[in-house]
Amino acid sequence: MGSAVITARAAATFEPVGRSVATARAFVRDTLQGWGYNDVVDDAVVLTSELVTNAVVHAGTAADVLCLRTAEGVRVEVADHYPEREVPLQSSGIDFGSPDRENGRGLLLCAALASRWGVEYSPTRKHVWFQLDLPHRPVGIRSAGPVLPTSLLPVTDGRVRVAVVQIDGTGAISAWNDDATYVFGHTTEQVTGKQFTDFVAWPHTPGTSTGIADALRLSRWEGSYGVRGADGRTIAVYASHLRVRDNEGEPSTVCLLVRDDERAVLQSPVRAPVSDTSSDNRTADPFEVFIGSPAPDDLDGLLQRTVERARDMLDADAAFLLLATDDETELEVRATTGLPSARQRFARVPVEAGTGRYGSARMPAVHEDLTAVPGAVPLLTDTGMRSVVTVPLKVEGRLTGSLGVAAEGAGRYSNEEALRLQFAADRIALAVESARLGELERLRRGSLSFLVEASDLLAGTLDRDQTLALMAQMTVPTLATWCAVYTIADQSSEPYLSYVLHEDEDLIDGLKALLSTISPPDPVPTPGARVWAAPSEAGHRAALATSTRSLAYDAPLSMSTATRTTLATAQAVGGETVVLPLVARNRVIGMLTLGKPSDDHFRQEILELAEDLSRRAALALDNARLYSERMAISQSLQRSLLPPGLPAVPNVEIEVIYRAAGEGNEVGGDFYDVFPISDGAYGFAIGDVCGTGPEAAAVTGLARHALRLLAREGFGGPAVLERLNAAILDEGARSRFLTLLYGELWPQEDGSALLKVVCAGHPLPLRLRQDGSVEPAAEPQPLLGVLDDLELYEQEVVLDPGDVLLCVTDGVTERREGTRMLGDDGLAEVLATCTGLTAGAVAARILRAVERFAAEPASDDMAILAMRVPEPLLV
Repeated sequence: MGSAVITARAAATFEPVGRSVATARAFVRDTLQGWGYNDVVDDAVVLTSELVTNAVVHAGTAADVLCLRTAEGVRVEVADHYPEREVPLQSSGIDFGSPDRENGRGLLLCAALASRWGVEYSPTRKHVWFQLDLPHRPVGIRSAGPVLPTSLLPVTDGRVRVAVVQIDGTGAISAWNDDATYVFGHTTEQVTGKQFTDFVAWPHTPGTSTGIADALRLSRWEGSYGVRGADGRTIAVYASHLRVRDNEGEPSTVCLLVRDDERAVLQSPVRAPVSDTSSDNRTADPFEVFIGSPAPDDLDGLLQRTVERARDMLDADAAFLLLATDDETELEVRATTGLPSARQRFARVPVEAGTGRYGSARMPAVHEDLTAVPGAVPLLTDTGMRSVVTVPLKVEGRLTGSLGVAAEGAGRYSNEEALRLQFAADRIALAVESARLGELERLRRGSLSFLVEASDLLAGTLDRDQTLALMAQMTVPTLATWCAVYTIADQSSEPYLSYVLHEDEDLIDGLKALLSTISPPDPVPTPGARVWAAPSEAGHRAALATSTRSLAYDAPLSMSTATRTTLATAQAVGGETVVLPLVARNRVIGMLTLGKPSDDHFRQEILELAEDLSRRAALALDNARLYSERMAISQSLQRSLLPPGLPAVPNVEIEVIYRAAGEGNEVGGDFYDVFPISDGAYGFAIGDVCGTGPEAAAVTGLARHALRLLAREGFGGPAVLERLNAAILDEGARSRFLTLLYGELWPQEDGSALLKVVCAGHPLPLRLRQDGSVEPAAEPQPLLGVLDDLELYEQEVVLDPGDVLLCVTDGVTERREGTRMLGDDGLAEVLATCTGLTAGAVAARILRAVERFAAEPASDDMAILAMRVPEPLLV
């Protein structure tokens, strides 16, 4: 940072996982916004995203992010723990690569966006830092005007009343002078401590987004608004705000207010100081003469100031300013004054269409009476305006906009007024174009940051419902007031309303009900946004019908909740509604519908951003659909490999617990089965195929079905396993090793159970006697799938009443915690504590012991089969 003094710092460390990138972006955004550095937030977020991605994704290390604040700007450092990689220096001349690559763009973006940047190495880490300087915003001073004749001085009452109001950091009134009491009628005691916004009637003027709370936070602001007096009337005032701080650093705003017709007291055009030698040499900046000083530093403020000054200059009733699109084929309404609210911002009209005023937009035009040429100026239709003068705004011969003023009377303007307005337009055209380009650059950077975060969020889920919710939540309220997502299951299906969101949650149900009553938009694959009038028309019809019923049956003050909801919904959809197709893999899979409230329009830059988002969202939604379909198929196939259920074996309790490793897996390499063979005989098996996942599950299905078939053909245990071994070897490269415990069970009349078991390479079954002793119930024999010729034998086991036979797979015995393993001995110790428990309780206790043995989730398939011969009931 050189010699700059660091006034604040914030640091955080992010783990080497994908979600850390989004967390790091949020950290930098929150930090810089908290410092009041909104001018550089978007650039900082984009650069941080790339550098943290390099650290946690490509380098695979944790990322340390440090933000440093000075009065001139901010420095952000991103460090990883992999310093061996070579990074190009700024002056090395090495090609950074294409900006379209998926990685390696961090340094390229640093070079493009940062004021300064660099790379620093240490023995254990590498730092990449960048610095963003705040844009220069001179405060400026108001020059003293020249000596004027008395006749040219502003006219005021006998005594100039300048109300001085001071607003503290919370927005409450802390000072109120005597002139404020005279002008507004409120005493100091009545207003002190109350919110200033409680007394302000702020005009909702199209063309400016600044509210009173925003104006009070600006370092300097001038403009008109209303203050409610003690008698309830609104007094129009002209105000000048100055933001200050006291000795302790607490901010407040000093407001100087005069009646609006005395605005010249606070605001007058700047004139250059009179020369000491000759008054004929004085000059003035024509732009500041027209706009006033200081000029607004934002485009909306500049445009609104322009239309107000144009209206006043020609003593008009209304004024408007439109900006041309980049291709100059359309004009977009950006600021109006004196026109109804319907003439909202961002409405578009073609430049060359029609025979009226817009057919000659590149030249000044005067209409003495619009009633004689209806539709000549579309913006003024049904406004009551009759005479109008319009002039173009041009920069280097290129049309950049149009400025017009209008009056309610006919014949008010001539060529002389057109020349005066054209002179003013020429003075401001360059400043307007410069501010417009600056706004477009800020929008571009903000859009880049928005799309980076949107892509990250959409890529983080494969759940269809969550993807739909994310699509809507990213657009509302950032891009639109409300959003509806339609989905199309297949080419033969009609669009289905899948998700609806409004920034006011109370309107969501009403909006959903309204959209359900109208036909969905046509699934047209043509890219770009198209206007959809159906919601607005349906809302208008519903509001009209509801209002008619309300007037017929209800008193005006007894409007029902349903009526209010219908009217609110109609207003919500009363503005412009656009539809963007969701196209993925050359197929329309849905539509993204965005809407504005009454009389609002979308600006083209927002629609272009929404189109970019719709492409990303469509691919994410289609990926979620494909994933869901494949998961459903996989789970259906897996469920077909599981036994249909456990048979009821007379006088024997049987319980099975099965856990497949891996997310979404219902069947893995472990399997079990219990099935009837013939009258009085039952087969049981528990096995483990080498490996996990689909390949192991395929061998699982082969083994389970072969066991049932061979056993029911009358083969004994050794013969069943030998034939299964041959079938596994026949699979060739797809074969897997298989450990298997297979047995046959015969319940006896004396209450015991006879078992014949073969243990082919499997963990030995354990027998728990009534006295608590535990012993193996079989001997180990070779596993299946290795040798061609096996010589297996079966062993007999008799379970007495109260005895338990426990069979498990190695996912139980090989449960690990560091270097510790549960093992056969650990399993026997747990089983020894299960005397007197039912088969279900024994299996549950074994599972609980396995889960508690280690903190991490099990990474191997696991099956537990418990059989118990119950003790006879005492009579």
